[in-house]
Amino acid sequence: MKLNTQNLLHLLRIFMLVFACFVFNFAKAQKQAWIRVNQLGYTPAGIKVAVFGGKVKGNYTEFELIEVKTTKRVFSNTIGKDYGSYGPFVQSFRFDFSTFRDTGSYYLRVGEVKSPVFKIGKDVYKGAADFALRYMRQQRTLFNPYLQDSCHTHDGFVLHANKVGITDSTRIDAGGGWHDASDYLQYSTTSANATYHLLAAYRDFPKVFGDQKQANGLDGKNGRADVLDEAKWGLDWLIKMHPAPNLMFNQIADDRDHTNMRMPGEDPFYGRGFERPVYFIDGEPQQRGKFMNNTTGTSSTAAKFSSAFHLGSSLFQSDDRRYAKVLAKKAKTAYSFALIKPGVTQTVSVKSPYIYAEDNWVDDMELAGAMFYGATNKKRFLKESMAYARQEKITPWMTSDTAAHYQWYPFINLGHFELGKQLKGNDREEIVSYYKSGIDAVLARAQTNAFYRGVPFIWCSNNLTVSFAIQCLWYKELTEDERYDELAQSNIDWLFGTNPWGTSMVYGLPSWGDTPVNPHSAFTHLKNFPIDGGLVDGPIMTSTYRNLIGIKLLNEDPYAAFQSDLVVYHDDYGDYSTNEPTMDGTASLIYLLASQEQKALEEPPVKK
Repeated sequence: MKLNTQNLLHLLRIFMLVFACFVFNFAKAQKQAWIRVNQLGYTPAGIKVAVFGGKVKGNYTEFELIEVKTTKRVFSNTIGKDYGSYGPFVQSFRFDFSTFRDTGSYYLRVGEVKSPVFKIGKDVYKGAADFALRYMRQQRTLFNPYLQDSCHTHDGFVLHANKVGITDSTRIDAGGGWHDASDYLQYSTTSANATYHLLAAYRDFPKVFGDQKQANGLDGKNGRADVLDEAKWGLDWLIKMHPAPNLMFNQIADDRDHTNMRMPGEDPFYGRGFERPVYFIDGEPQQRGKFMNNTTGTSSTAAKFSSAFHLGSSLFQSDDRRYAKVLAKKAKTAYSFALIKPGVTQTVSVKSPYIYAEDNWVDDMELAGAMFYGATNKKRFLKESMAYARQEKITPWMTSDTAAHYQWYPFINLGHFELGKQLKGNDREEIVSYYKSGIDAVLARAQTNAFYRGVPFIWCSNNLTVSFAIQCLWYKELTEDERYDELAQSNIDWLFGTNPWGTSMVYGLPSWGDTPVNPHSAFTHLKNFPIDGGLVDGPIMTSTYRNLIGIKLLNEDPYAAFQSDLVVYHDDYGDYSTNEPTMDGTASLIYLLASQEQKALEEPPVKK
């Protein structure tokens, strides 16, 4: 064929078309595979694993670690086992680069697929626990330091309290504490658990917390770590909710709070002006509206009170002995209240079927007994605590993939750890074996997928993830057994981006990463206020999500490509099931983040 100008143009068009198709298909292929990393970063001596997920299968032999500054390959490793399908992916791998210990900024590469840039350094967790404390301060009632205004100053009036010897509708002083989530209800069970975690974080990792805030939450040092200020805010409210030895209250407000989304303030829709109802504990089922809970006793909430009071008393001995004595006295009366009728106390709902359906209580009694034994050295409490421990050796969610909302609260048996630290010999080995059995049950599921995900996708799965990571850490502290280190780290990594969606589950952490921007929160939705440090509920089983009431996505889903028939997560105000921050989950996260910052500080120096 004679190559005249016309023919050359024709051939050029064909070449450009073929090249365009190649570029399009190449680009399309790159959108079918991702490398998920912990966006906070990795410590030099720690376990460092990323997860590759692909929507189409490819032939890969090795991955590379690239230094950002020089763009040079500094490490490579062969790609191991293909874990196969998981969620939206048909192919998945674990990229382990733990042996690389140099500090700096890097990204991973396999073929043309690149990970986000991440850091390796001893400071990757520095300040993270204090950052999450911002959310706790923002949840305060009475004086709210974030808003620099007061709210819920009229709480509250006692509802249907004739059973406990109080005239119905009597006003009591119940102001203080924290809002529970994006609504403004307040629950004793979650607040006591949150208070305990904050106290434990200070007890176990005092060096990582700063003093930048006054007791009221405003800027300024006061000679006390901010985490201890926050814990005291919780303790002060718990004292009000247990005003007398024979009296304890379970919650303020109810699901009528969900009538509309608004900023914290007065709530004139409970029939008593600006006062909100306060529900008591008597160990009996309570019916409000058409819904009745399944309360069986007084133990679960009262025992949590006792444990928080005991730990608070020990920590405030040095700087406020009078306050410490008050807490010690409250610890005793709360323990006695827990024994009035052994059983579980559930929360109350009026308009919807959703409550904190707590079903276990012996774990709470075990912890309370362990705290008493530690404070008094009386064998009676050790005997009682061990007896409770044997009734619930493994927190039940660990051997199941379904559960009601908050059914096995607080998601971790804290008593096993407190007992284990005080025991020796066979008793200690027995308690430690309970932790190991639970971890092994989760590990059996985790080993089947590249994310090492063994925590079930029930409502508030992130809370379970935090608690499980803590259990792994506590098991190691009790035993010095390192076999679960990778499993523990995988759960921490999951929270900060090593998940199918590639997003952190903590608002604003890290500041440079992919984190929630449209959570189910009045602060962000109405005022565009950041909710720094708030841990959102987390992914939920797709089958559960489809049956929840009142969920409607309001925006185009940025993670649509990563939803699956297994599990969903939405960064959307309309999805309260996966994207609502929780106060108690954030308090547990503060403990976990403090442990990681302390661990990094203790890492040996890197040998060049």
